Amino acid sequence: VNYFGKNCKTIGGEPFEVDDAFRSLKSGKIEFNENTNTIADGLKTFLGDVNFPIIKELVAEIIRVDETEIISAMKLIFGRMKIIVEPSSAVAFAALLKNKEQFRNKKVGIIISGGNVDLKNLPF
Repeated sequence: VNYFGKNCKTIGGEPFEVDDAFRSLKSGKIEFNENTNTIADGLKTFLGDVNFPIIKELVAEIIRVDETEIISAMKLIFGRMKIIVEPSSAVAFAALLKNKEQFRNKKVGIIISGGNVDLKNLPF
């Protein structure tokens, strides 16, 4: 559970448009999305019997972000690091940016990837 230490927390990020994991964590049962209108197309999937128990046990909280926050996170990563990340991956960074004070003076790790990027349809 605490692979990186006893004080390590796992915090998720999720778009408001597809916040089934956030709502499921709150209700204790699998919730579904009525729409999937998000740029973060890798997060349009739904929870299942395998991943939801893991989230219930190991995820402390989920921070929701809006579409403009996702795009801003993508732009910032590209501007500073010259890396194009997929929108779904930028959600985690957007969540950190949204709640900067929560993470101030803490060690934070974010997994980013770019495998699901359509260069012809970048939002910037």
